[in-house]
Amino acid sequence: MTDPNGLGPGMNIEGTLLQSMGIVVSAAAPERVVATMPVKGNTQPYGLLHGGASCVLAESLGSIGSALHAAAYGKVAVGVDINATHHRAVRDGVVTGVATPVYLGRTTTSYEIVITDDRDKRVCTARITCQLIQAPAGS
Repeated sequence: MTDPNGLGPGMNIEGTLLQSMGIVVSAAAPERVVATMPVKGNTQPYGLLHGGASCVLAESLGSIGSALHAAAYGKVAVGVDINATHHRAVRDGVVTGVATPVYLGRTTTSYEIVITDDRDKRVCTARITCQLIQAPAGS
């Protein structure tokens, strides 16, 4: 079953961290996932975009792409590794994340996620690897 957001089987952002952080997905396919996130409300004490918020955005996009790919095999995706390099600080506005696959297999996927600011300057580069597993009973 696909949720009203068109994100894939069993994926509903209602009441999730994505919703709490204001992440809005505008495109979702195994080949490319795009979303925005406001900086306001996702900062650390110095008023800069929190690196953890960038990681949440990156993991969300890579996981969505992985889940959409996994559905073709009757599986679900679970994150097993994420890394991120933070290139520049952002104080306001909106950041945009774009996830593209590095590898799409039957048991694992890897995505590169590039996060940019309102001026299209690279803020963060991340990579996530997901394992594709059989859906847990009852999911």
